[in-house]
Order: sequence, then structure tokens, then C-alpha cells
Amino acid sequence: MKGVWGKEFFRNDHPITLELGCGKGEYTIELARQYPNRNFIGIDIKGARLWRGCKTVEEDQLKNVVFIRTRADHLEQLFGPGEVSEIWITFPDPQPGKERKRLTAPIFLNRYQKILIPSGIVHLKTDDFDFFAYTQEIIEKTKVKVLLAIEDLYSENTQDPASQIQTYYEKIWLKQGKKISYIKFQL
Repeated sequence: MKGVWGKEFFRNDHPITLELGCGKGEYTIELARQYPNRNFIGIDIKGARLWRGCKTVEEDQLKNVVFIRTRADHLEQLFGPGEVSEIWITFPDPQPGKERKRLTAPIFLNRYQKILIPSGIVHLKTDDFDFFAYTQEIIEKTKVKVLLAIEDLYSENTQDPASQIQTYYEKIWLKQGKKISYIKFQL
């Protein structure tokens, strides 16, 4: 499907949004419901997680969402240059002590830049403040354009409805008093 996701799979020319590490697909599905004139692709390495998302897509007959079982390392093999408009990274594994494996490490940002449109946007939502701080540091070093950065997402009004989607685990973390950080930047 590389380079032809819109034309061959979705059969439209709507923008494509990826969610990396989508788990059960809650975020991807809710984005698809909120934005019916966009296409959504959820990516995760664990097939058992994706099963739930696929089942919901089938039950709700959503035509603008699909899931792929793969690693984020393979994005360049799946998508052509400029094929993706937006990337969501929601609650990724913070990879403590393995910064190179973090989904906002420079190697990943370079991959994203190859598949994103020139004004493509990346969103990060995390409950791990160290991961959030690391991402801010990397962005500052690479001179990426930050559009919005919030250390405690739910203490402020962001005006961005997509940032208000909450996953099952996110709701649990919020009840436990954890803060959710959010950053939106343009490569």
C-alpha cells in the first residue's frame, strides 16, 4: 500500500493520521469518529491488542480506520513520502535507560519527517514526565516548531478536541492523580 493508501485502500483523498503504539485502538477509533473526513491507521506490535480495535471497527462499520500489526521502525516501508498528515503517539513505553528506542528519539523523528507532509504534525500524550521532558529537549535541539506544550493537560483548556480523548488506562491514571502531559509539534 506504500504511496497508495488513500487511493487503493480508503478509496478517497482524505488526509491520513497514524497512531503509533495504538494498543486496543481506543484513540484511533475515537479520532475516526470525531473526524469522518480523515483516514486513520493504528499501528501496534501486539496482535492481541489490535484484535479489540479491529472488532470495534467491524461492529461499528467504520470505513475510515484500519490497524496494522508492525513496529514503528518500519514506517518508511509502509508509507510513501508526504503520505501522512499527522502522527499521534499516545502513552508510549518510556523506555527508561533506552532513549534511542523512544518514539520521539531523533532516529524516529527523521523517519516521521520522511512520510509526513511538509507541514505534518506530531502529537505526544504521556503520563511519564521524564519522557515528556526528554521529548522537549530533543525538540529544542532539533529546532522543531512547537505548536503547544502542556505539562498538565487537564489543568488547562487547550481548544483541541482531539487532545481531550481519554483511553481506559488514562482515566485510571487521572483518578490516581497522575498528570498527563501533551506536546504538539511540526516537523
